Amino acid sequence: MTVKSARIFLVLSAGLALGGCVTPPPTPRIDRSKPTPKVETGPFWWGLASSAFQNEDRAEKPGSTGYFQTDWDLFAEAGRVPPKGDTAVFSWSNFDRDLEAIKKIGVNHYRFGVEWARIEPEPGRYNEAALRRYVEMARKLKAAGIEPIVTLWHFTFPSWMVAKGRNSRWLHPLYRERWPLYVDKVVKAMSPHVKIYAPQNEPNGDLALGYISATWPPGYLLSFGTHAAALEESVWGFRKAAEIVRSHRKDALVLSIAAMPYWEHGIFDPTGAYYNLMQRINYTHLDRTFDVVDLIGFNYYYTEYPDFTALLAIKLRRGRNYSLLGWIIQPRSLYKQIKNVQKRYDKPVIVTENGIATSKDVKRVRYLFNHILEVKEAIQDGADVRGYFVWTLVDNYEWHQGYKAPFGMAKFDRDSRKRLLRPSALFYRGIIDSSKATSILDDVSTAPELPPGFVER
Repeated sequence: MTVKSARIFLVLSAGLALGGCVTPPPTPRIDRSKPTPKVETGPFWWGLASSAFQNEDRAEKPGSTGYFQTDWDLFAEAGRVPPKGDTAVFSWSNFDRDLEAIKKIGVNHYRFGVEWARIEPEPGRYNEAALRRYVEMARKLKAAGIEPIVTLWHFTFPSWMVAKGRNSRWLHPLYRERWPLYVDKVVKAMSPHVKIYAPQNEPNGDLALGYISATWPPGYLLSFGTHAAALEESVWGFRKAAEIVRSHRKDALVLSIAAMPYWEHGIFDPTGAYYNLMQRINYTHLDRTFDVVDLIGFNYYYTEYPDFTALLAIKLRRGRNYSLLGWIIQPRSLYKQIKNVQKRYDKPVIVTENGIATSKDVKRVRYLFNHILEVKEAIQDGADVRGYFVWTLVDNYEWHQGYKAPFGMAKFDRDSRKRLLRPSALFYRGIIDSSKATSILDDVSTAPELPPGFVER
């Protein structure tokens, strides 16, 4: 966010706090007199999550038939976000190295994304070789005993869906024509190996950052009318994708993935208007799509206070209780959010992302251990939690933060292209291994023994 944008956002925040013009999101209507359909998911899902854009090298030269760009590439070229570059961490060219690291960590599920722009570099022209490669990734995961979960959209659109004015991305004239065809093509090819699909990753976060705070593409500030229109299109696209997924595989599972920071009431928000706005951002998209999903997935990283002072304080936060990005570390809030989501939607829950940006791996171990304890307690208190996923496999491009936010279970050695597992990865494996011999999470009350020579690096 630019200084000018931040000032305007602060003025808006102060106005909301004093004006009280925002009401809480209405609770969705659910007929609780009917029994909730049973969803079979097998053993507890221990997982890792990643995305195509953040990890993949382009592996195509300008002018080649497979060359593509995304809206994020164009946004970076305009100087709005740091450039990703054409190499990232080479997960396209070196997926087998990703797979080797995944197997060493011992998870039973792995979520990865398909890049729409790579599959359809121009409207109506498909890269069949790229699609076959994605299918092969899923096949290799299955062969290794790891269940693949495919994300059909993870923040990025093909560059040909960028247009002047407001008709970009969700609002592009070609969106309703091309999105169902892309989804149908991918799911049809993937269906022999893939049962679980996430139509969209954090659409609520994308919409807020792109149409309200001007941080992400398309870079609009306080454009609430455009936000509302894009929300409608996103909801339509999610529901259409869920319909297509089920048309190809009767036993398919559709998974939501919403951004769910936990909001505390703030003293500078006396009317609760800012808090209510943040709750609307958390829930409105999911309120309109939960009925077509089998599992409610959400991403939790941090707790925040909904008042304008947080925007000033976040870059100044340092120490044990904050991540490298200034996010407040509050494990108990994960327990609270699990309970909130379970109560609101009455469906099985998956923690689809949880992790920390830190250069101190001891801090990462502490973060993971304390948050997994909260998952355990939520289950003991009756929550129907089916899985927990760490973000992410390897340090990568973290959107508007560039390469400055190390979330990975592994470091990336650019010279050798090796994924160098951190001690926290072996710690996570210890948690997973200990859960196999007992009932889910029973032995997570004490930490597994750390690897010999465990030191901070």
